[in-house]
Amino acid sequence: MKYNGVVEGKFIKRENRFIGYVLINGEVEKCHIKNTGRCKELLIEGAKVFLEPSSNSQRKTKYSLVAVLKGEKLINMDSQAPNKVVEEAIEKGKLFKNVSFIKRECKFQNSRFDFYVEMGQKKAFIEVKGVTLEKDGVVSFPDAPSQRAIKHILELIEAKKLGYEAYIIFVIQLEGSKFFVPNKERHIQFYEALKTAVESGVKVLAYECDVEKDELLLSKREVEVRLQEDF
Repeated sequence: MKYNGVVEGKFIKRENRFIGYVLINGEVEKCHIKNTGRCKELLIEGAKVFLEPSSNSQRKTKYSLVAVLKGEKLINMDSQAPNKVVEEAIEKGKLFKNVSFIKRECKFQNSRFDFYVEMGQKKAFIEVKGVTLEKDGVVSFPDAPSQRAIKHILELIEAKKLGYEAYIIFVIQLEGSKFFVPNKERHIQFYEALKTAVESGVKVLAYECDVEKDELLLSKREVEVRLQEDF
């Protein structure tokens, strides 16, 4: 996926989950933050950020913050981007073979999964999670407790029991990852649910992205998912 007219800025502060302030060409601008996670290790004062101008002249925020430079590592933090790059990859045949049907936001029982895909005789539900949390090359999810994420995992397990294929795809919005782990420190229940999902036959995958300030593409490089106790 591509962003248009991306400009560089310097992060000042975050007002709330959705709004922040940046310095662009010497002017303080209010911006929309396209990620409601904590992102405390990313959105620090003085960080170099990249923003896409809004096409809506009536919008209160002129820019949307889409990427940040953490040290020398560029991280896309647009929470809508993972679904878009997965959809592009599915359509191009990069993730699954013989795809004949794709539906976004598909309802199943009490959840709404990101994708429903048909591949020949196989019918699959897919849930996508964006990953921006990284330390020494190890990437993890979530960066804050997420009951919604657990709910999705439990219902994927139910879908698997009913004969569907079930996938959780972690989209790593940065390059140079060593491996992926669930974030036990932030949410032990998520780790336990994910482990149960794997034991139930839900397929858990993680893929890196090729990251540019104005583009994000799902890479073919699959990242190892580690669920063992001693990571």
